[in-house]
Amino acid sequence: MVENRIEELGFELPEAPKPLAAYIPALVVDKLVFTAGQLPIEKGKLNIVGKLGAEVSDEKGRMAAEICALNCLSVIKSVIDDLDRIEKVVKLTVFVNSATGFIGQPKIANGASELIGKIFGDKGKHVRSAVGVNELPLNSPVEIEMIVKVK
Repeated sequence: MVENRIEELGFELPEAPKPLAAYIPALVVDKLVFTAGQLPIEKGKLNIVGKLGAEVSDEKGRMAAEICALNCLSVIKSVIDDLDRIEKVVKLTVFVNSATGFIGQPKIANGASELIGKIFGDKGKHVRSAVGVNELPLNSPVEIEMIVKVK
């Protein structure tokens, strides 16, 4: 079971974060689930803020990416009820709040990609974009969108 695996890895599936504006957190279209961008919000609070390559270390950035990935899974669960219905993680889009000259976006995105791989094994192998951006909502260091295929 996916949720058991998350716990075995030392993580907890959080309650699905509430939208920060006028959108829905996840949408099912045929056999695909698309998430809205998820920030590293824990228990209603953004505990890591700032730009990678300035205020935020690579280690904290990778942790933020892991939290975003778990939040993506929680909003997916909110629309499909059971994460064991995930047949394939298709794509992650990882936005990294980057200081001028920071080029480590793939390394930060690996925080999410590696966690998804540990949770899902081969079903977690996905395509990905790691994009450096000038700003993110609430000065978040990372924002992630996820697409999964469900049974």
